[in-house]
Amino acid sequence: MAEHLAADRGAVTVEAAIALCSLVAVFGLVLAGVAAVSDQLRCSDAAAEAARLAARGQGALAEQTARARAPDGATVEIREEGGIVAVTVRADSVGGLLPGVTVRGEAHAVPEPGAEVAGDAVP
Repeated sequence: MAEHLAADRGAVTVEAAIALCSLVAVFGLVLAGVAAVSDQLRCSDAAAEAARLAARGQGALAEQTARARAPDGATVEIREEGGIVAVTVRADSVGGLLPGVTVRGEAHAVPEPGAEVAGDAVP
């Protein structure tokens, strides 16, 4: 019996090491998911603020504000679609640590009368 137990020495250590590595990997994925949701919220917030500013005719300030609020490396697109200002902010999730995952926020606003949006004055 003692010989049988001696052959199993270290098995629990290996199992514990594998379990610990698995827990670290799962924890890392959970943190990446939380960071992706945070980036998504930042993109949505940046797009909403930029849409409000662009609707008031402050296009340059709108883009500057969106870039400041969005995650690093985000792209900002401000356009007019059928009399409505549309802003889209896109960024790689978690600074590119999750390949293939891109977060996006989009917002729309109605331009104020007399405001210039994309070079045209809105009547």
